[in-house]
Amino acid sequence: MNSDIDEKRPQTGSVSQQSSVSQTSSGPRFPENIRGFVTDFGWPRIIIFFFVVVLFIAAPFVGVRVSASLSDVFVRFGQNAVMVLAMVPMMQAGAGLNFGLPVGIIAGLIGSTLAMQLGLTGAAGFIGAIALSTPFSLLFGWLYGKLLNKVKGEEMTIAMYVGFSIVTFMAILWIVLPYSNPTMVWGYSGSGLRTTITLDGYWSKILNDFLAIRIGNSFMFPTGAILFFALMAFLMWLFMRSRTGTALTAVGSNPDFARSGGVSVDRMRITSVVMSTVYGAVGILVYQQSFGFIQLYNAPLYMAFPAVAAVLLGGASVNKAGILNVIVGTFLFQSILTMTPSVINSVMQTDMSEVIRILISNGMIIYALTRRTKVTK
Repeated sequence: MNSDIDEKRPQTGSVSQQSSVSQTSSGPRFPENIRGFVTDFGWPRIIIFFFVVVLFIAAPFVGVRVSASLSDVFVRFGQNAVMVLAMVPMMQAGAGLNFGLPVGIIAGLIGSTLAMQLGLTGAAGFIGAIALSTPFSLLFGWLYGKLLNKVKGEEMTIAMYVGFSIVTFMAILWIVLPYSNPTMVWGYSGSGLRTTITLDGYWSKILNDFLAIRIGNSFMFPTGAILFFALMAFLMWLFMRSRTGTALTAVGSNPDFARSGGVSVDRMRITSVVMSTVYGAVGILVYQQSFGFIQLYNAPLYMAFPAVAAVLLGGASVNKAGILNVIVGTFLFQSILTMTPSVINSVMQTDMSEVIRILISNGMIIYALTRRTKVTK
């Protein structure tokens, strides 16, 4: 009898407890989600993002044309995005940040100088430079990957010195190699390549001017360069979803699990290095056609650092990167390099662009290394 009465009695306590639980579950979770987003994305990236927004807002008030600045950002994006994309394979394979990007850049420089020596111009010159650089990038990438497999755990340090070494070694070869094109060699001696070689009459702006969208005299959208990056990103996307790409990602996530599944860890790491080197070679060719010059000798020495900083700025970690990280990071990084000289120089009457570039590049690299997750070798 008492039990029946107890069953029919309204359980106000339980209802109040449920309501309080629902309130706590719906209320405090919102700031917790924000806190989690900030923790995952990182304060440096958020600060840089808002800094870029402030620069664009402040630009009209200091006499800077936003249309011209946006045009410069898009040109710089197409110019550098493929080299940033070259970071993805090695990061996905757990080989770390590719500070040895100059290995691929040197392969691209060899291909471009050979194409000029053969007299290739226009689209044929650009495609020929890619074709001539590919064998060198495959060979250099294979040797580079074999070396990194010998120094697991210290890849980034060794890669940096490999990049420095190959640039310095090629500085000797650029003098002694038997090039004879008058556009390329020193005029007073007739031998040895110049420090800077113009691409006028060859393939300068071949991608930037393809289907370019021009609005007035201040805005130009480099359709060809953006489409070429989209093609390279699509090929990367296809590769990462292939059987080899899936195995490569598995090696980067858990090498022991991948090894137990019959995947050769060393082979996948070499594959990632080769692919990164090929993309680096193509990336410097895209950079050259946009810049209008080939820069030799010590010019490629520090070109890996902006690419590394850009992909990290896009939200990538040392052990994981994606195409979206490349797009976001390159756009933010190039926006800073474009807007800082025009906006801040107008306000402070001093040039701080190089200081800010170095600060952001090295700061993002240090920040990423402090958050590096350990991967079982």
